[in-house]
Amino acid sequence: MELKRAGTVPARVSAASVTVEPGARSAWHTHPPGQILIVTAGCGWTQCEGQAKVEIRAGDTIWCPPGHKHWHDASAMTSMTHIAVQEALDGTAVTWLEKVTDADYLSPLGDGAGHQH
Repeated sequence: MELKRAGTVPARVSAASVTVEPGARSAWHTHPPGQILIVTAGCGWTQCEGQAKVEIRAGDTIWCPPGHKHWHDASAMTSMTHIAVQEALDGTAVTWLEKVTDADYLSPLGDGAGHQH
């Protein structure tokens, strides 16, 4: 992860360029004030709690609403780079939860576009 810009108090916003290698997995997480993802290269997958996994590609922009449990990673065969823009609330920009399981990561793709959680 390459931190692109972090505001200083009283600013709460930060942005980072994140590259995820094929097959790598992060964890389910939430963002107290929400997050914007701008996919800049490759292909990845994202899933919101209770919904099907969807594919995301370069050029896609995704809005993750405040407190919405989700994950986003590279696909099994292709890396993905995205710019993550988020604000902190009371000093917290992300709350990490349980690791993404094989069942979640390898689940079939849904029909919907992955442009908004």
